[in-house]
Amino acid sequence: MPEQSTGAASATAPSREHFASRLGFILISAGCAIGLGNVWRFPYITGQYGGAAFFLIYLVFLVILGLPVMVMEFAVGRASQKSAAQAFDRLQPSGAWHWFSWWGYIGCTVLMMFYTTVCGWMLSYVPKMASGVFGGADAQTTAAVFSDMLADPVGLIAWMVVAVVVGAVVCGMGLQKGVERITKWMMATLFVVMLVLCVRAVTLPGAGEGIAFYLVPDFSRLFAGATAAEQWATFSDAVFAAMGQALFSLSLGMASMEIFGSYIGRERSLVGEAVSVTALNTVVAVLAGLIIFPACFAYGVSPDQGPSLVFVTLPVVFGQMPLGNVWGALFFVFMGFAALSTVIAVFENLISWSIDKWGITRRRAAAITGVLVLVLSLPCALGFSVLSGVTVPAVGDIQSIEDFIVSNNLLPLGALFFVLFCTTRWGWGWDGFLAETNAGRGVRFPACARLWLKYGIPVLILVIFVLGYAPKIAAWLGLAG
Repeated sequence: MPEQSTGAASATAPSREHFASRLGFILISAGCAIGLGNVWRFPYITGQYGGAAFFLIYLVFLVILGLPVMVMEFAVGRASQKSAAQAFDRLQPSGAWHWFSWWGYIGCTVLMMFYTTVCGWMLSYVPKMASGVFGGADAQTTAAVFSDMLADPVGLIAWMVVAVVVGAVVCGMGLQKGVERITKWMMATLFVVMLVLCVRAVTLPGAGEGIAFYLVPDFSRLFAGATAAEQWATFSDAVFAAMGQALFSLSLGMASMEIFGSYIGRERSLVGEAVSVTALNTVVAVLAGLIIFPACFAYGVSPDQGPSLVFVTLPVVFGQMPLGNVWGALFFVFMGFAALSTVIAVFENLISWSIDKWGITRRRAAAITGVLVLVLSLPCALGFSVLSGVTVPAVGDIQSIEDFIVSNNLLPLGALFFVLFCTTRWGWGWDGFLAETNAGRGVRFPACARLWLKYGIPVLILVIFVLGYAPKIAAWLGLAG
């Protein structure tokens, strides 16, 4: 089967909503990627694996893995000028990839099923912090507050509804008047709050040790262990975490970035655009660490507390800090906006997909999507109380199950399928991908990278997929035994 060209697809694409500015495209694409994977998961993983040394490994995989896959998603969207509902059929008319059009819709839906609840956690902590409830609290007290929140189904549902309504209403207002305008405002506020918090964190007495931990590489931390086997295990775990974070932090594999590529013109090459989005995404992750690590070290709190870092450990820090209720509230405003930016971006994916697939109006698509996401999010919101008995061995509760479906399955496999679609003759093909990527002024994608994209990246993605399952399979076998 001959490789497809992008020219015809781009030339014949019907009129479509577009961003009002390049800045809007970059901020909204970054807003999709800038979520809890950056400002929550990245800092605690960095803390677990030794700080700056892990960060350097993460940057390597960001360049050789995350960035190329993002370019592919942008290219598919811009060449087709369609959401994932029709993009693959437009670029590969044989229908062989029609099944993949549902991948992004299902993935984004499952993501919203638990992400809206977690977004609600962040929003609920703004008034909690502002009220001063954590003033002078220890870890036992903050853990109890977090547990009480999870055990309150009414409160969790209420905050989840807030996240759903924001996503549906903003997207229902339109691409430019709603998504672009509101996201620009949110991102501007997010950066201002982050910078204020960074200045406060790095000027705390004793913050220097935290800055050094975060920014000065100490590779011995990557090889912690008494024996060679233990040291190798620590290093391999860190590498696997860096590979996964590089892929997951950019929201790749579910056509989340593909839709934004369909909203831009061909004035600029896609490599430069992907670099801008990736850089902005990375800056936010770095700034999040510059808030968290100096503050933790300044108050003698361990930064390697895992997922509980944000909700249990950091409230202890803010509780000891002068005006801690103010700084803590600002921190969760930042966290809430980061989460909401992703909610809005993913809602836009679902709404645009519905418009392309069924030909309905944007407002109707927003209303249907909002109701669907709200109903499907209820199990997660109830999963810590009423439905707490619903678990899967070695995976966990409802939220963990849904997260596992997305993070360990839909994201890596979806990224793999994007790579195969863009590099093989059974898909769109390398020639079509390269022509679309390099259309316009700016940095060009190197043709010599073809072998790496076609063979190297799929191998890395398969490694992420297999290693993600390894501990689960071991646990299941142990239970069966």
